[in-house]
Amino acid sequence: MRRTARLFAIAEYLRGRRTGVTAEALAERFGVTVRTMYRDLDALREGSLPLAADRGPGGGYALDKSYVLPPVNFTAREAALIISLGTWAQTMRLLPFGETLDSGLEKLRAALSTSAQRELMAIMKGLHFLGVPAPETPPEVRRAIEQAWFEQRPLRIEYAGSGGAPSVRRVRLVTVVMERSLTLLNCDDLDKNEPRQFRLDRVRSAELL
Repeated sequence: MRRTARLFAIAEYLRGRRTGVTAEALAERFGVTVRTMYRDLDALREGSLPLAADRGPGGGYALDKSYVLPPVNFTAREAALIISLGTWAQTMRLLPFGETLDSGLEKLRAALSTSAQRELMAIMKGLHFLGVPAPETPPEVRRAIEQAWFEQRPLRIEYAGSGGAPSVRRVRLVTVVMERSLTLLNCDDLDKNEPRQFRLDRVRSAELL
């Protein structure tokens, strides 16, 4: 079994279980070494699969069921409109959560039949959303902020103030505000123990703590 197919099979196997399973049991089931299975599990985590490892009876690796939605039956019209709005948000660079948005839109596109994609997406091209795109932000900064937001983890950021001089801050995201052409990050400054607001486009680097 090729690795891509195996990763998909592992994810589906875990999705169907009610209890955890050890890496050793997974390795035996899929015919690989335990070391290879650990690498596969790490790869699934890096792909945003919500894997948790629990100790004790019934423990092992399991998917967090709260992160997986039941089947949702969108109509073709609903899907086309959501895709159009999401694509516009990407174009405007409004959200720092680009990877999650892109993944969701791709799933919606894949769910549409070929004829629906042709017909409805052509109709949706008649919709025009006007706005001023937000300033560019390095992809690695957006990626770190996205992960910090969804995993509720603090960040260390290098921030350029209004005078241009950079400073290093440890922060925790509280709210994200899209205001016209700016994305604003309202944070708790962990060093000064006070609320602070930062412009996303002035964040020069970001790393998870």
